Amino acid sequence: MFALLRFLKGYRKQAVLAPLFKLFEAILELLVPLCVASIIDNGILGGDKSHIIRMIVYMALLALSGLIAAVTAQYFSARAAIGTAAKIRSALFDHIVKLSAKDKDQIGTSTLITRLTNDTNQVQSCINMFLRLFLRSPFVVLGAAIMAFTVDSELAVIFALVIPVLSLIVFLIMRKTLPMFKLVQKKLDKLMLKTRENLYGVRVIRAFCREEEEKVEFGEISDELYSQQIATSSVSALLNPLTSFFINFGIILIIYFGREKFELGLIASGAIVALVNYMSQILVELVKFANLIVTITKGIASGNRIQSIFEIEPSVKSASNPDSIDKNSEEAVAFDKVSLTYKEGGSPAIRDISFKAMKGEKIGIIGATGSGKSTLVSLIGRSYDATEGSVAVFGTDVRLWPLENLKASVGIVPQKAVLFKGTIRENLKWGKEDASESDMELALKKAQALDFVLEKEKGLDAEVSQGGKNFSGGQRQRLSIARAFIKNPDILILDDSSSALDYKTDSELRKTISEIKDMTVFVVSQRTSSLLSMDRIIVLDKGAIVDIGSHSELLDRCSLYREIHFSQFEEDSNG
Repeated sequence: MFALLRFLKGYRKQAVLAPLFKLFEAILELLVPLCVASIIDNGILGGDKSHIIRMIVYMALLALSGLIAAVTAQYFSARAAIGTAAKIRSALFDHIVKLSAKDKDQIGTSTLITRLTNDTNQVQSCINMFLRLFLRSPFVVLGAAIMAFTVDSELAVIFALVIPVLSLIVFLIMRKTLPMFKLVQKKLDKLMLKTRENLYGVRVIRAFCREEEEKVEFGEISDELYSQQIATSSVSALLNPLTSFFINFGIILIIYFGREKFELGLIASGAIVALVNYMSQILVELVKFANLIVTITKGIASGNRIQSIFEIEPSVKSASNPDSIDKNSEEAVAFDKVSLTYKEGGSPAIRDISFKAMKGEKIGIIGATGSGKSTLVSLIGRSYDATEGSVAVFGTDVRLWPLENLKASVGIVPQKAVLFKGTIRENLKWGKEDASESDMELALKKAQALDFVLEKEKGLDAEVSQGGKNFSGGQRQRLSIARAFIKNPDILILDDSSSALDYKTDSELRKTISEIKDMTVFVVSQRTSSLLSMDRIIVLDKGAIVDIGSHSELLDRCSLYREIHFSQFEEDSNG
C-alpha cells in the first residue's frame, strides 16, 4: 500500500494543506467549550449580558472560520485523492497492457477489472479520509485532554485513563479486520468472475437451459461474499459502541466527582460543563476516527492488491536493439525445435516444431481441434514465449526484437473478431492511425468488406456497437481482416478468421491473399478449401507436425490431411 504513495507526487501541496486546514479547524473547535464555560460562569451566573453577547460573537466567528477551513481542507484532500487515484488507475492500466497473455491468464480478467475499479476507489476514499482526519482526530483527542488539564487537573486524570483504553480498542479491531477485508475483496473477485462469465455467455446459458443452475451458483457465491462482509462488519461495528461506552463512562465520572468538588466550592459549574464538552468532543472524534480506521483498513487491503499487480514483471520483455533487425532476410519466420507448455497445462500444447517460411510465402495451418494451431501462430507475435527452442523473424530471435517493432511487423487477426465501440473508420485506424480514406477503402476491398460498408447510410462513419454486435459474424471478421490489411504488415496471421464467411467470399479473399507478393501470410483454418491456394500447408496433430506440403502433395501422402479433406468433400473431389 505504502508503495502507492509515490503517486501522490504532484499533489504534495494539497496533501500538506488539507490536514493543516483541518488542524486549524480543530484548534477553533477546542476553544468553543471555554467560551461556553465563560458564558455560564461570567455571563449567566455573573449577570453580565454584554459578556454573553461578546462570547456569542466570538463563537460565531469561530464557527465561520471553522467552516471556511473545513471546506478548504475538503477541496485540497479531494483534489489529492482523486488525482492520485487517476494516476494509479492510469499506471495500472499501462502496466496491465504490458503484461503478456500468459501473465493475464495467470491473474484472471475479473481480478484485473476489480483492481482497476473497486480497489482503486477504496484507495481514493482512504487517501481522502486520511488527509482530512489523520491529524484532526488525534489532535482533538489529545487537545481535549490537554485543555481539560487547564480547566481542572484532578478531573482531567479521567481523560488520561480513558484515552489509552480507547486507543487499545482501536488497535485491536484494526488488527482483526485487516485480513478480513482482504477476504472480502477475494470474494468480490470471485463474484466478478461469475458475473462476467454469465453476461458473456448468456446465449450459451439459455441455449442449454441452464438459467436456474446458474442462478443457484451465483446465489451461493453471492452468499459467500455476504457472509464474509457480515462477519467483517460485525467486528468493525464493535468500534462505535465500545468507544461510546467508555466515553460515556468517563462523562459519568466527571459529573460524579465534579459534583463533589462543586459542593466544596473547588470548581465552577461552567468548568464541569467544559469538561463534559471536551469528553463529548473526544466521543465525536473517535466515531470519525473509527470510520477512518475502517476506510484505511479497506484502503490498505485494496492498495496491497493493486501493488501486487505492479510487482508482476511482464514475462515477455522488450529488447532494446532495433538497429540489429534486418528485414531484408528472405527467411521471414523460422521455428527451431519449438515447444510450449501453458502454466498448469500438463503436457506441451506444441512440441518439437521446426519449419521455415520464406518472404512472401503463403503458409496454411490445419489440424484437429486442440492440435496447437493458434498456439503456434501466437508465438510469432510473442503473445507467448516458447518454453523450448526458438522462433526467429527475419533471421532474428523474436526475444531480441523490440516489442513495438515486432508488433508493427506482424499483423494478427484472432479467432474471435474483436471490434470496439465507435465507428468503422475509428476501428480501421487501429491498424494505421494516419490512414486516408483511399487506404481504408483499399483495405476493405481486399477483405471483401467494401460493398456492405458502402451500403451503410454513413459509410465509414457508420456506428459500431460494443463488440461489433450490430454486425453479423462474417461482417465482423471481414472488418477485422481489413484492419490488419490497412496496417500493411510484413507478416499477416489469419487465425481461423474466415470461418464465418461463405465459400464465395472466402474464395475471393484467398485470391486477394495469393496476389500479395511481399507479405508472408499464415492462414489457420479448419477448412481445406481455405488453404487450396497456399504455397505450403502444415498439418498438426496433438501439438506436433505430421506433414508439410502443398494441397495435392498432402492428398497423396498424408492420411490425416486426406481424412480432413474428404470429410468436407466427396472422395473423388480435388477440392
